[in-house]
Amino acid sequence: MAAAGTGRVNQKMRTRMAIIEAARGLIRAGGEVTMPEVARKALVSEATAYRYFPDLVSLLTEAFTGFWPSSADALQPVAHSRDPVERVAFTTEFLLRHVLAYQGAVRAMISATITRPATVAAARPGLRFGLIDQALAPVAGAPAQPEALAQLKRDLAVVISAEALFTLTDLCGLGPDDAIASAVRTATTLTRAALGAPRPAKAQAGGAA
Repeated sequence: MAAAGTGRVNQKMRTRMAIIEAARGLIRAGGEVTMPEVARKALVSEATAYRYFPDLVSLLTEAFTGFWPSSADALQPVAHSRDPVERVAFTTEFLLRHVLAYQGAVRAMISATITRPATVAAARPGLRFGLIDQALAPVAGAPAQPEALAQLKRDLAVVISAEALFTLTDLCGLGPDDAIASAVRTATTLTRAALGAPRPAKAQAGGAA
């Protein structure tokens, strides 16, 4: 009896992991992620998938574990820089490139957030906030304008987001690269305005580009 019980527990664990791995495969592919397709990839029935995960968001939340580096690791290429504008530009591109790569799953999370905000908001990862904090870390200790910095973080949270990217691609008709470039321009403009950072000097005629 003990062996049979252990066998059932192991089988449930294998089934659960098969469902999670199927979801991860669909996430990596970047296409639409649905519970029926996850079940098909995992070789289980849709009803079985729902027994392990009550909704798609709970499955995606677990499946996304390990997909994203920590904020510090993500910004490692600009770790040497103390320039908040440079760091914000890098952060914007980093997040939005990843959103594009996993956009099927990201769209599913956004859709669920819109239709069930009270129950889904806590499950949806707030990746942008950690990245924004990390990007602005060099100026976080400046005592001059704490409220300006807090407002800048709120402003950047609107721009450095999947919602902003999909507005630019779906509604404004921009291609992915142009959409990301637009978001980077907006994010860096906000940062310069809030922190009083100088604009980059224009190349002089006949000088270096």
